[in-house]
Amino acid sequence: MTTVDEVVAELDSMQDAKARAVNERHGDDHGVNLTALRAVAKRIGMNRDLAGELWQTDYTPARLVALLISRPKEYTAAEIDGMLRESRTPKTTDWLVNYIAKKSPLAPELREAWFVDADPHVRAAGWALTTDRVIKKPAGLDLESLLDDIEAEMASAPGTLQWNMNETLANIGIYHPHLRARALDIGERLEVLKDYPTPPNCTSPFAPSWIAEIVRRREGAS
Repeated sequence: MTTVDEVVAELDSMQDAKARAVNERHGDDHGVNLTALRAVAKRIGMNRDLAGELWQTDYTPARLVALLISRPKEYTAAEIDGMLRESRTPKTTDWLVNYIAKKSPLAPELREAWFVDADPHVRAAGWALTTDRVIKKPAGLDLESLLDDIEAEMASAPGTLQWNMNETLANIGIYHPHLRARALDIGERLEVLKDYPTPPNCTSPFAPSWIAEIVRRREGAS
């Protein structure tokens, strides 16, 4: 049986100073190659008990493995909420939201609670789940109200919260043509991420550019 100490020791042996320097520029605190980390998780297989122990180490690579060896349905809403509040590195938060929260049968409950939370870090996760609804299950969402919130708050929102609100804005514009003109107008006026450095051949996160590019691709493929 694999133990916490064995997993941590293996992850420690995989730390690379150059990779850590790159990761630290993005707010993360480790130097483990994620492809290699995924291989460790695959070898272990699903193991909820070990996942819980790895999460409690407060060691980012171990927490990432914990998320990969977990089934979303194995966590209560309170457990997922607690993990989010403990998770402050971008990659851990990203994986928790995408691999556990979004796939959990409790995602609607989590979205509603997080969306109105006072903590911007938690609210950002609520907006991430909202974007997922905008794309996949928009029925029941008040899209106009979401645009009202974005228009009022996005320009002054901190960090990840702003990023996730902008993602919701762009996807409303992409997937809901009747609101596209308003989404484009909000993006143009607020200019959030307008000057974000974007590599060649990549789509800018500036909402008007993002909307226009994805709509062009979708219409070209139809």
